[in-house]
Amino acid sequence: MDLDPTFSRTRSLSWEEVHAVSRQLARRLKAKGPFAGIIAIARGGLVPAAILALEMDIRQVDTVCIAGYDESTRHDLEVLKRVPGDGTGWLVVDDLVDTGRTAQAVRDMLPGGHYATLYAKPSGKPMVHTHVEDVEQETWLVFPWEETERV
Repeated sequence: MDLDPTFSRTRSLSWEEVHAVSRQLARRLKAKGPFAGIIAIARGGLVPAAILALEMDIRQVDTVCIAGYDESTRHDLEVLKRVPGDGTGWLVVDDLVDTGRTAQAVRDMLPGGHYATLYAKPSGKPMVHTHVEDVEQETWLVFPWEETERV
């Protein structure tokens, strides 16, 4: 994946780091629950949602599927899958809030949900209720599931 020219830094995350940050997020969220279930924003939110489900003993897990990137370019958001309801009582999880575009689209669909991410950049941070780590806007995060060769 080519680095977008608007990003001056790249930071590769390990599986261990994502797991540790997900567990930190679970600890922060336990006091804010209980939650009826987790809605993962696919695809980035799938791994954190699985870890949170285990850490928080949540068995109801669903997905909202949104496409907003193809390879290294951004394009209009396309909602591929929705969930019923307004999200009340549910935890909505993603790996990162960047510009806030995806978060805003999901919050418009699920205004009652509690939106949580592992990482938050300044532009998107106002869209998140709970996150673990701040990241500079100019930093491109590479998650471990993005490191594999494409088939």
